Amino acid sequence: MTNLLLAVIYLAFISLGLPDSLLGAAWPSMGPQLHVPLSWAGGVSMTISAGTIVSSLLSDRLTLRIGAGKLTAISVGVTALALFGFSLAPNYWILLLIAVPYGLGAGGVDAALNNYVAVHYASRHMSWLHCMWGIGASVGPYIMGFALSKQHSWELGYRIIAVLQILLTVILVFSLPLWKSRKDEASKGASTSGGGAVVDGSGGHAAQEERSKRKPLTLRQVFALRGAVEIMVMFFCYCAVESTAGLWASSYMVLHSHIDKTLAASLASLFYLGITGGRALSGFMTMRFDDSTMIRIGQIVLACGVVLLLLPIPGKAAVITGLVLVGLGCAPIYPCVIHSTPAYFGADKSQAIVGVQMACAYTGSMLMPPVFGLIADHISIAWYPVFLGVLLVVMAVMHERLRRVVKH
Repeated sequence: MTNLLLAVIYLAFISLGLPDSLLGAAWPSMGPQLHVPLSWAGGVSMTISAGTIVSSLLSDRLTLRIGAGKLTAISVGVTALALFGFSLAPNYWILLLIAVPYGLGAGGVDAALNNYVAVHYASRHMSWLHCMWGIGASVGPYIMGFALSKQHSWELGYRIIAVLQILLTVILVFSLPLWKSRKDEASKGASTSGGGAVVDGSGGHAAQEERSKRKPLTLRQVFALRGAVEIMVMFFCYCAVESTAGLWASSYMVLHSHIDKTLAASLASLFYLGITGGRALSGFMTMRFDDSTMIRIGQIVLACGVVLLLLPIPGKAAVITGLVLVGLGCAPIYPCVIHSTPAYFGADKSQAIVGVQMACAYTGSMLMPPVFGLIADHISIAWYPVFLGVLLVVMAVMHERLRRVVKH
């Protein structure tokens, strides 16, 4: 039963990744059809991000009320309806309106599942979980490409993903008894082994009693916890690095390294392949190294990539290798930070912490790439590795400070 539930959770994260790259793949066709400028894609993206921030902040309260299993099923269902709504939107403003529930659904899934796996499963599963997201994010553009070929439209691409999300919602609804069974197993495991699994409240009488014992934490209470500020800043910086590196990789190769535009667009995908492959590898490495060591390894590899981008080495090899190393370095950091959260703050507080972490993550992803865009526009895109390096330094300092403050 445990393995079956884990398979469902993996499937949910593949599904979470599927729509994440659709907007970028579809916008060259969507924009002209909706009669809006190319830059207006940013409005849709920021609206989705705002929705995810709100639902992430509410995840603790919602999980206590209805449980992780039900919250995941409802959130995926809302996302599915929003994706189908995208395919029917007659104009940009309706699209913007539908982006709100899209973001709310995506944030609910992200926060609930991340905390659930952090509390109930080993670190390797967290790494592989985010590897599944990478697979979904990689497959999404191919589905949209199929929809755009042979006289089809971008609407079909969104409908295909919506149907897949609806199927997943049905699977999640039928899997709800598995979440209850997992709670029973977790309770027994906690009582006999003294840790590793706790009841997080996804259903059943015992789970309801557990939820009733604890009140949702407010933002003030979350940030009052020792180490909370450090882990939030760390998460903000990490997601700022990942999103900035991914968004501006192609432009950096073209404008700074003078690589052909078409070739640069293809090579930029190596960054994401580095993250996806790195997370698959990280899952095995976590069997030997703890979360803090994995985070440090990731930061060291990331630093090597940044240094390689900084060195004035002619040719494409150094830039390509640098980007791959940045991706590989990013790979273990996100999942290992989340997985270590219950150990730092306690499983009873982890949902609240993870929810705020997700909000910080989306804020970093939403704000920092445009900030670097201003730097590239008004100063030089050559500052790309410097920008990544500064964020990395802040992240590393916050990680070491977190370990010292919480004494973990």
